[in-house]
Amino acid sequence: MDYDVCTSLPAMFFDNTAEMGDRSFLWERRDGTWHPVSGSEASSQATALSSALKALGVIKGDRVALVSENRPEWLVADIGIMAAGAVAVPAYVTNQASDHLHILRDSGAKGAIVSGPALAKNLLPAAREAGLEFIISMAPLDGETDGPVIHLWSDLLAAQDGATPDVSAIARTDTACLIYTSGTGGTPKGVMLSHGAIISNCKGAHHLLLDFGLDDEVFLSFLPLSHSYEHTAGLMFPLSIKAEIYYAESVDKLAANMEEVKPTIMTAVPRLYETMYGRIVRGVQQKGGLSEKLFMKAVATGRKKYEGTRLSLGETLLDPILTKLVRKKVAGRFGGRLKAMVSGGAPLNYEVGVFFKALDVELLQGYGQTESAPIISCNPASNNKLRTVGPPFVDIDLKIAPDGEILVRGELVMQGYWNNPDATTEAISDGWLHTGDIGEVDNHGHLKITDRKKDIIVNSGGDNIAPQRIEGFLDLQPEIAQSMVYGDQKPNIVALIVPHPDFAADWAKANGKKMDMVALVGDADFRKAISAAVDRVNTDMSVIERVRKFILAAEAFTTDNEMMTPSMKIRRHVILENYGEALEALYIR
Repeated sequence: MDYDVCTSLPAMFFDNTAEMGDRSFLWERRDGTWHPVSGSEASSQATALSSALKALGVIKGDRVALVSENRPEWLVADIGIMAAGAVAVPAYVTNQASDHLHILRDSGAKGAIVSGPALAKNLLPAAREAGLEFIISMAPLDGETDGPVIHLWSDLLAAQDGATPDVSAIARTDTACLIYTSGTGGTPKGVMLSHGAIISNCKGAHHLLLDFGLDDEVFLSFLPLSHSYEHTAGLMFPLSIKAEIYYAESVDKLAANMEEVKPTIMTAVPRLYETMYGRIVRGVQQKGGLSEKLFMKAVATGRKKYEGTRLSLGETLLDPILTKLVRKKVAGRFGGRLKAMVSGGAPLNYEVGVFFKALDVELLQGYGQTESAPIISCNPASNNKLRTVGPPFVDIDLKIAPDGEILVRGELVMQGYWNNPDATTEAISDGWLHTGDIGEVDNHGHLKITDRKKDIIVNSGGDNIAPQRIEGFLDLQPEIAQSMVYGDQKPNIVALIVPHPDFAADWAKANGKKMDMVALVGDADFRKAISAAVDRVNTDMSVIERVRKFILAAEAFTTDNEMMTPSMKIRRHVILENYGEALEALYIR
């Protein structure tokens, strides 16, 4: 398609689904079987929903919230809202009632679409308090009578059967969606993204992936569609190239889904790749023997090739055998057709990236943020420099400010923060988006992120320390699941560490202890085992980066306890509310 002349996301949707016709487009697994929705079916549903919203009084510029798990109806709802001239307001399925209330009130939403009773439980109290006019539910909500008028999805669509789409009044510069930031630094802000911003991102992704020879692509959607990364990279971009999209069942079934679906492209956050890395390594170590030796040799040899180190004669002769015995088996676990996995949303640890690269699994690290629709840069397969986040996408101007901050300009830049002119003025100056990230551009035009401007630790000696670098190495240790380092205006670095549950279970069994994480974090011998992992990391750190002391937490950082965002980034301010005193106490012991 010609991205430059595309007028809106609904226009792109209706044009492409018309070309797809009866070909399968969206897939959902129910009752043990994958069920398709064709392009023409998706188009008919989106058209009917658009007409239904207009019949409910939705006019151009109104906001309509969307609360649903990843499923075919999510795209239908998103496009239906936009096609009605309204602004889609996606919300995370992990939101509590208070989170929904903030978004509904702040956006001034007229109504909301919800998938069913499970998610309506937290949405409805907020909808009542915010004064929403209507709720559209994809499944019956029995017993709900007070508050907004509740409509059943199927009834509304059936009543508009035969409607025809008209998106001629929607301009590329109109606001398409209002996506709220994940709240890593406080109250979420509504980011206004135009149709053109997201289309521009799709054009950049298309240009990037031409290396692979785009054909009949298959995407496996896993990240929440309410996140700008998945909304663009896992939904709108696949739509733009008329790819098939499968919706993964759950985290636990992701590996099985990959083998079944055989995706060609997949997007995810570093946390998922770190988890895959850990599971693969632990599985190989448990198998042991020749299998482990061959696997580790394949990784070591592959790493040498990537890093440009010359192979010995023996390694050169052995490498094709390792590809057949090891690398092809790994490829099979990902379905066997995978062209690339894309990593974004947070920094990718180099050790994880080079591990997959050594096994012939292409892992492309990118960079962006909600305010840039969201992708700013990404590594191409032809020049994949894993220590960088690649060159900027096409049609993007990028420069480094005198203080090291990354600034970007182009159609991808948000229109501003909803109802927050002060924050908008702070973020955008003379058309340049101030990303809040510190970086540098190498001689080949690849961008390297050194840290988050606001996350930099400045110790009492005035040294700048990047916490994410230290945390990345800690989290790769088999003994450690999660970590957060601390030390602003302090003489040294300390850490909060969440032990890995698999390691804890194995250690407890080997030492005749009960698998009780609360008890284990207070066990002196268990603490020594975790300390050994910290010592390993410290050997690769500079003097100022070394973790001098640490405390253990029995509870993981999760979205439920609000210590992690839905996009899998830690909320430092929330963690400090819970563990700040204990971390401070490490400096007086």
